[in-house]
Amino acid sequence: MSETVERNGKGDGLQRRRMARITDIAALSGASTATVDRVLNQRPGVRAATVQRVLKAASELGYVLDPALPAQAFTPMRLAFLLPAGSNRFLAMLGRHIVAAQDQLASFNMRARVEFIESFKPELLAQQLRQVGRDVDGIAFMALEHPAVREAVSVLAERGVPTVTLISDLASSRRAAYVGLDNRSTGRTAGYLVARFIGRRPAKVAMIAGSLSYRAHEEREMGFLHLFEELFPQIEVVGLREGLDDEGRNYRQAKALLAQHPDLAGIYNIGGGPEGIARALKEVGRQQEVVFVGHGLTPETRALLLDGTMDAVITQHPHAALMSCIAIFANLRAGRPATEGTAAPSIEIILRENLP
Repeated sequence: MSETVERNGKGDGLQRRRMARITDIAALSGASTATVDRVLNQRPGVRAATVQRVLKAASELGYVLDPALPAQAFTPMRLAFLLPAGSNRFLAMLGRHIVAAQDQLASFNMRARVEFIESFKPELLAQQLRQVGRDVDGIAFMALEHPAVREAVSVLAERGVPTVTLISDLASSRRAAYVGLDNRSTGRTAGYLVARFIGRRPAKVAMIAGSLSYRAHEEREMGFLHLFEELFPQIEVVGLREGLDDEGRNYRQAKALLAQHPDLAGIYNIGGGPEGIARALKEVGRQQEVVFVGHGLTPETRALLLDGTMDAVITQHPHAALMSCIAIFANLRAGRPATEGTAAPSIEIILRENLP
């Protein structure tokens, strides 16, 4: 590898570079030589993730890049994921997935940490956002709908720390993007599944939410209710109870519903803690009669599908959610629109017969 003197095409004089060949950088980064040339000459049209791989390879090969390139292109982007603590198995699984993906994050010149904070406390979430935002370059978090949280997001935006809402969004806020399902559509889908399993007959169904402080849970409730009003008016929705994603609370709520409505035909679990509802159904011997639909494919919901207690699980893949967050933060770092090149996640409906 030799040192040469190369004339700057912008007319700014002579620029010294240690010249690794473009083919060397292409081989190490896995990009084509044309793509490497576009990146090194700062021409548009290359995905942010590919830019990061090429820059990382060039740096490792000792190629001295144009000083006009921003320094942050080479410094690992520090990310934090703030998730609710508690017994929600899907969120715990998502946290483990992020921790296990450090090598993959490193390939995008990023590193991430996961912090679990006490659930359903918006002031605590707002405080944590402000505190964590002092030493990271971006935050992904499951939002609680509250003015204090919205204000914390605004403060971070003023500091240049972008935030991405995950699973549950935050209305009228300065967050950079949202990664998650269309929750109103999700609620309608759950209602349609419950209604089709019950059939066209008069019946009663109920909902158990984690907390309506989550916009996701509120939107799922609205979608569920509207679906029955529009298409299945013969089925009565007898109310909503909150279980705070806790197995014990959900058990007590389900027991109360079954006692109050012995003819209950369906339960939609909007949040976590499905094991509690399953236990209540099994205690009264109605696990094969009451239609039970919930969220998040985990080892626990998988077992409930297999034994017939749950009829359907609506889910999204944690890896897809993580990759969407990575793509969004890479876009923001490169100065591109946040969601450029990303796709909205699709609803996955898992039944016992199509378990992956």
